[in-house]
Amino acid sequence: MDKLDETDIKILQILQKDSRLTVKELAARVHLSPSPAFERQKRLERDGYIKRYMAVVDAEKAGNGILVLCNIRLKQHTQELIQQFMDAVQDIDEITECFNTSGDYDFLIKVYAHDMKAYQQFMLHTLGRIDCIGSLHSVFVIDETKNTRGVTIKGNPNAE
Repeated sequence: MDKLDETDIKILQILQKDSRLTVKELAARVHLSPSPAFERQKRLERDGYIKRYMAVVDAEKAGNGILVLCNIRLKQHTQELIQQFMDAVQDIDEITECFNTSGDYDFLIKVYAHDMKAYQQFMLHTLGRIDCIGSLHSVFVIDETKNTRGVTIKGNPNAE
């Protein structure tokens, strides 16, 4: 991958805030004509800087009033059990994010549920059926104080 220049960084910053911009609008914001802006955007997609475009849905309005961060400890640390857990979470809609972590727990999952009763059912009937889980610790989110859903863009530190 080539090193990002100031225009590439600006494109990424703008698209993180609003990916619905037309090429013409994006071009105007980065002071390019539409064709070069389009080519840069496509290159950033092709090079993997832009993974995908998506709408950010309000979880509560969509019927998911409870957000839970759940720490998972596996029964054992074998490649087989780790893979079993990673495969299992792929098909569980309530889990929107899963991170393999260091420290006291092996994984952190982000779970949305309608209410406490729904989360209890999820724990018993969904997570409870994943045999490799040894223990879990649920943290209920009271309020989200910041979530930009973006990352700081500094260019490509691996480029020469």
